[in-house]
Amino acid sequence: MSETMARICPAEGRSAAGEDPAKRRQILEGAKRVFVSTGFDAASMNDITRESGVSKSTLYVYFRSKEELFHALIAEEREAYFADIEELLVDAGRPDVTLRRFAQRLFDLMLSPEAMTAKRTVIAVASRMPELGREFYRRGPMRGLALVAEFIRRASELGTLKVEDHELAASQFIELATAGVLRRRFFDDQAPPLSASERDRIVDAAVRVFMAAYGPDRRD
Repeated sequence: MSETMARICPAEGRSAAGEDPAKRRQILEGAKRVFVSTGFDAASMNDITRESGVSKSTLYVYFRSKEELFHALIAEEREAYFADIEELLVDAGRPDVTLRRFAQRLFDLMLSPEAMTAKRTVIAVASRMPELGREFYRRGPMRGLALVAEFIRRASELGTLKVEDHELAASQFIELATAGVLRRRFFDDQAPPLSASERDRIVDAAVRVFMAAYGPDRRD
């Protein structure tokens, strides 16, 4: 059987080259450890080969470059993130309760060590890899903003919020939900983690301010 046919029709019970989920997972986990420990710029495909415990030929069957590996890691984390938060933005009849639950989860996800590493890496390489920065924003923050804006639109139609500019209000709420914390984390990797009670203090204040501005009982 030719190499091409072997790839198209692998032996029964075996994955075609580059299609074994367990092997792909092994490589991604190794790459993540390398990126976290050495940074994106310093990382090499040789480092990833060693950390993943695969041969270089196997690595290149799955991923052609460390940029492609980084894209795959970001995409994986992003989909897990959105699967999590989409389920929270459902009850537009009680926006204060819904937004509080959403903000708590958003806070934890946005400020996790993995998320902060990804953000710092994208910012560091965006000047020479602008397409990576654009894709990261479009598929991540921009998509999240659209979800919140859509929730606010539904709540406005129900009359549980009074908002004209849904996207602006969504941006304002996301900023409020991480006020005073996100920027510090960008610059201070050693900043102590916040407790659940400290997180809730910030989130509760965000919801109060937002509802005072856009709640159904506000006075124009």
